[in-house]
Amino acid sequence: MLPVLLTGLCLLLLRPTCCSCSNILVLPVDGSHWINMELILRELHSRGHNITVMHSDKSWYIPNNSSIFTSIHIDMLHDDDRDFYNRMLLNYIECRKSSTFMRTFCQNNLIGSMLDQGHRLLAENTAKMLDDLDLMKKLQDAKFDLMLTDPGLPAGVFVGRYLKLPMVFNVRWINTGEAHFTIAPSPLSYVPVPGSELHDEMDFLDRIKNMLHYFQNLAQQHFIINPYYSDLLQRHFPPGTDMLSLQLSADLWLVRTDFVFEFPRPTMPNVVYIAGFQCKKARPLPADLEAFVQSSGEHGVVIMSLGTLVSALSREVTEAIAAAFARLPQKVVWKFVGEKPSSLGNNTLLVKWLPQNDLLGHPKTRAFVAHGGTNGIYEAIYHGVPVVGIPFLFDQFENVIRLKVRGAARMVEAGSLTEDEFVEALKDVIETPSYRNNMKRLSLLHQDLPMSPMDTAIFWIEYVIRHKGAAHLQAAGFSLPWYSYFCLDVAVFFLVIIVAFVWASVSVCRILCCRKSRRKTKAE
Repeated sequence: MLPVLLTGLCLLLLRPTCCSCSNILVLPVDGSHWINMELILRELHSRGHNITVMHSDKSWYIPNNSSIFTSIHIDMLHDDDRDFYNRMLLNYIECRKSSTFMRTFCQNNLIGSMLDQGHRLLAENTAKMLDDLDLMKKLQDAKFDLMLTDPGLPAGVFVGRYLKLPMVFNVRWINTGEAHFTIAPSPLSYVPVPGSELHDEMDFLDRIKNMLHYFQNLAQQHFIINPYYSDLLQRHFPPGTDMLSLQLSADLWLVRTDFVFEFPRPTMPNVVYIAGFQCKKARPLPADLEAFVQSSGEHGVVIMSLGTLVSALSREVTEAIAAAFARLPQKVVWKFVGEKPSSLGNNTLLVKWLPQNDLLGHPKTRAFVAHGGTNGIYEAIYHGVPVVGIPFLFDQFENVIRLKVRGAARMVEAGSLTEDEFVEALKDVIETPSYRNNMKRLSLLHQDLPMSPMDTAIFWIEYVIRHKGAAHLQAAGFSLPWYSYFCLDVAVFFLVIIVAFVWASVSVCRILCCRKSRRKTKAE
């Protein structure tokens, strides 16, 4: 009897939780976004969840065979032009030559042309998926418990809502802007519009610029993006459905930001912040790289990595960077692909790949030269390493500006960079204690949490699975028409009352004045 009781007790204690072995459907975004998504998927897999990923078999980053998920290959139209980002960079450099006020509008116009091309393909791909009755039947029969998607590209939003699944976003960017601007109130008086390169303390001219950027983004949403999806929405969703309503119906938004980095602003109950979930303690470096780092002595090392998509830095700028590094007493580890610069110094090691997180966590690292991508920025914050930013595209400028405002970074322009300017920025960041002190303070704030960002993300994903959604966290305002949301109907009502009162008062006064005038006339 005792062995039976012990066996029963063990089974009771070791049984899976209520959302173990849940079936999760994932439709990710490729590129650096996939790097973030894959980390979450690995953690979900380790906790017993079954994961199915929908992706093209021609994906750049997403593997066709994986031990952590099952693939569903979808036939997608591709724009395989990998030189696109290099051409975009050259156009950005031209925009940066404009005045400070105008260059951000020029950049947003470039983004508008990219959105025009991208959403045309995305709408066609999404329509192909929803029109594929066999695929949709297969997905419905699989009885998924959750859709996890990155709404930076909206295909996952359409599929998740079509299947009527609880939906969780792994998100920072969505359509024409940052996630907060879609889901939360965003007062333009102190919340900078994505692409404006402003901070939260704006003067009158800044607020004018912020308002103009808001209307520019609004125009891109309504006149560039939305029309591509109108036919798709009419054919597959109830009348009146639009892209915004599909996005706002998501149960939970896992937002990859942290108010240590982001400017404080309003938020919503179904927004959970998971910035830095990819960061981790540094591991030992490979022996040859460790030997190079140790050879730097008391001066330490500088790390440089400019991402994976851009390789169109001009030869002139590349030579200026190499010559500037040669003038430093520090050793330099530079992630570099291409022809070796002729001005390269003996203190600089060129590598095609580097363990960025482990190098940033090394005690001898003095500065990080980066393009301002979100992943690299948060790894720098996590390890407390000040940044010299060379932003190229998209949000990279604003990422570096946010660190600059907090006294933890310097920013230089990629298109006009000179050797002397780069040396001055590097020496300033390395030799001025305030940069490292400010970044160390950001690091302490970023890590002072009751639960790690990864554990937070997994908890809330499982929360939505356990409760089959999180509708109680969604604000009622999402279902209101725009005139009710802004209380314009109430304002019109009070305006009518006021106008009626004024009209009645004036009419009464005129009547009384006329009677008085008649009496006076008769008396005379």
